[in-house]
Amino acid sequence: MTESTITRRDFIKGAGCAAIGVAMGLPVTGQGLPAQTAKSRVVLIRDKQAVGPDGKINGEVIQSMLDRAMTALFDKEDPSSCWKQIIRADDVVGIKSNEWGPLPTTTEVEQAIRSGVMSAGVSEKNIGIDDRGVLDDPLFKKATALINARPMRTHAWSGVGSLIKNYVMFVPEPWKYHDNSCADLGAVWHLPIVKGKTRLNVLVLLTPLFYGIGPHHFDKTYIWSYNGLLVGTDPVALDSVGLRLFQAKRQAYFGEQRPIKPVAHHIAFADKKYGLGTSDPDRIELIKLGWQKDVLI
Repeated sequence: MTESTITRRDFIKGAGCAAIGVAMGLPVTGQGLPAQTAKSRVVLIRDKQAVGPDGKINGEVIQSMLDRAMTALFDKEDPSSCWKQIIRADDVVGIKSNEWGPLPTTTEVEQAIRSGVMSAGVSEKNIGIDDRGVLDDPLFKKATALINARPMRTHAWSGVGSLIKNYVMFVPEPWKYHDNSCADLGAVWHLPIVKGKTRLNVLVLLTPLFYGIGPHHFDKTYIWSYNGLLVGTDPVALDSVGLRLFQAKRQAYFGEQRPIKPVAHHIAFADKKYGLGTSDPDRIELIKLGWQKDVLI
């Protein structure tokens, strides 16, 4: 995984191709990037003021973080120009959030995304935010574009719950994807209700859960104030970077290797079997912005 500045020309050849294709009305499947040239750009942005000591999230800081991430991701100076590159004014946009009680996407992140979508000219009435109700949500049924946003956490069935897994609510019987540690979650992304519609993915790393035990996968002891967002167009690359970050945090915390169990191999499957993006660190361009203390990756 490289960490360098690339030119706009290189970017257009790489991680920006999918977004540009969208803006031109071209179909996008996975990232739409040729395997031999693809390099997925992922932006990690952190701000130590994002979450206060009391756990309260600063909405203004979150908005600023997302704006900075977008301009770095799309190589533009103005955040609204970035949104206009991936969203059309006539789009109907569904923001797929995650409402899991102990660790939701958060209202602040949802509203920052909504604000970005509106800056592209989309009417507020054509923007919906939902999680468990997406299959029955009238707006999601007619959505032409999706934004995928959820926090990352360890998970007793899939190893980690992150962006790829977030779309499991688009199927009526999510438990059917639990076999083999949820290896085939990538298949959901090829269903008509979502295929080719995802314009942006935001992996929320404000207070991630890096180690979970018990039947409910949650223990406050292992909540971590990382104060970050990972932003990109490739959900597999984002999940892969998040997974590496979790492994580094577990090593630092426990002072030894603590492999994630079960193995989160659905991320590699999403790449190799379902073609949703890249899990290869050598094909991921990681840009790190903002607060660098204990960045770990």
